[in-house]
Amino acid sequence: MSRNTIRLVIILGVIAISGIIAIQIYWVKKAFDLKDQQFRQTTMVALRNVANQISKSYKLASIDNPVSQYSSDYYVVNLRLPLQQSLLEHLLKEEFKKNNINTDFEYGIYDCETDKIVFGAHINSDFEVEELDHTITLPTTDKFLNYFGVKFPSQKSYLTSKLDFWVVSSIITMVVMAFFAYAMFIILKQKRLSEVQRDFINNMTHEFQTPISTIKIATDVLAQSKILEQPERFKKYVQIIKQENNRLKNQVEAVLATAKIGRGQIELDLKLQELHEIIGEASDSVKAELEDNFTLDLKASKTTINADRMHLMNVIRNLIDNAIKYSDRQPKIKIATWNESNALVISISDEGIGIAKEYLPKIFNKFYRVPTGNLHNVKGFGLGLNYVKEIINLHKWKINVESEVGKGSVFDIYIPLPD
Repeated sequence: MSRNTIRLVIILGVIAISGIIAIQIYWVKKAFDLKDQQFRQTTMVALRNVANQISKSYKLASIDNPVSQYSSDYYVVNLRLPLQQSLLEHLLKEEFKKNNINTDFEYGIYDCETDKIVFGAHINSDFEVEELDHTITLPTTDKFLNYFGVKFPSQKSYLTSKLDFWVVSSIITMVVMAFFAYAMFIILKQKRLSEVQRDFINNMTHEFQTPISTIKIATDVLAQSKILEQPERFKKYVQIIKQENNRLKNQVEAVLATAKIGRGQIELDLKLQELHEIIGEASDSVKAELEDNFTLDLKASKTTINADRMHLMNVIRNLIDNAIKYSDRQPKIKIATWNESNALVISISDEGIGIAKEYLPKIFNKFYRVPTGNLHNVKGFGLGLNYVKEIINLHKWKINVESEVGKGSVFDIYIPLPD
């Protein structure tokens, strides 16, 4: 699947999902508003019945519109005369039960002497009085002389609980959206893996072809009968075959080591090691080759660490090899050590082409290779820094990278010292 096709699928999917969500929100709101309207109408009917029952008990004429909605969850009801709390509570319970208003409510009766509503009680959904740990104050109004107020503190949650169908459909919509997002994530991940695999195969083919071609040429030369008469030339081509064979071996071992790390099959052989000795052994050949362009500044006094000797040496060699490969001129490399708090720091710096900031977070990813512009002589699979990071993680160390394009890179490894 091409990149444009994936982009089109994602755009169309996002539009479709957004449309479904918008429609869902619209209908949920419509359903909530309808339930709210039904609740308001039922409540006003129930409160009007309560008011008329009170008027009837006192042999007064019924009031056409005794109920006024003060706010979305608060109603005031005209009484025309003072009323006992117990009678009002009984009538409210009976009428609410009859009209299936099964939610918490609070009521209070207006006291004209104090110009306040005297709080009656908090009645729960089972129509039982419930004690509160805080004071409730109900708003007053100038609309009636004698009245009582009823408030529904849980009205929104009560109405929401009545939207069973819409809640289920919303959950289904969210599941569909999550499934779509997950599917897009898998598609993009597979696309990236496919690209990485293709690049890796291309790099591996190129890297293997070079030593194989060199070995073939060398063996063709050695197959000539006259080569035995030229011992120096014979020795040279034997050495070439040996070098290229070692190169192939190292490449295969790099791939196998990465595969083992990915499967969690690498076990470290941790022993006390002398770091400066390992650095010297890992850098001997490079130091001889670069001479004055290779510097050792080993100032650490505490240099005994717990480490796997072979893997630590490979880490140092990988970082040195990278410093050489990513230089557009004669490489200049410096290895320094120092003690910091209860840690030992190894710093490997170079004056190569450097790494742009946008690439730094990716350099330890498997198979990732930083674009090198016009520099085409950089070889490898993109496994070196991934191997370095994995080995450092297995040792429970830390690595930090600082780099600037055109000025070089610095890799600092922080190693806790044993007690």
